[in-house]
Amino acid sequence: MQFYYDEKMPLRILDEGEFWKHQESEHTVVIRQLVKNLEPAFVTSLEKWELALKKTQGLFVRYIEAVARSGKHVSPSLLREIKSLVEFALHQSEQFVKLLNQLEAESNAIKTNPTAKTVVDHIRRESEYFMGITEALLSKGML
Repeated sequence: MQFYYDEKMPLRILDEGEFWKHQESEHTVVIRQLVKNLEPAFVTSLEKWELALKKTQGLFVRYIEAVARSGKHVSPSLLREIKSLVEFALHQSEQFVKLLNQLEAESNAIKTNPTAKTVVDHIRRESEYFMGITEALLSKGML
């Protein structure tokens, strides 16, 4: 992600968050569909994660709409709310990665399926990418 959006930066950050939460939500479905013999506890956990990630994606959409309505001036209070959402999304992705690690460590269905292991590794790297850009934005004070 580029860092030269100036007054459009809050919208760009929100767009990025919306995209990655959509991706993570879809990834829960990919794992469940790919690993047909996945242990029921992990299936349930992934289903709950799908709903939670969709909810966060919806929050990003709501804030995108709020920023678009605000015109060229985004209020300090709206910026604080956006920062809080971005921090929450970062923490959520960290927890999602922990689940992916747990899947690889504890699921026999994934351990015995090289394709599933490769897919879970890829999904983890994508979430880690989102975490990296989010941490960079927050550390640079972009919000």
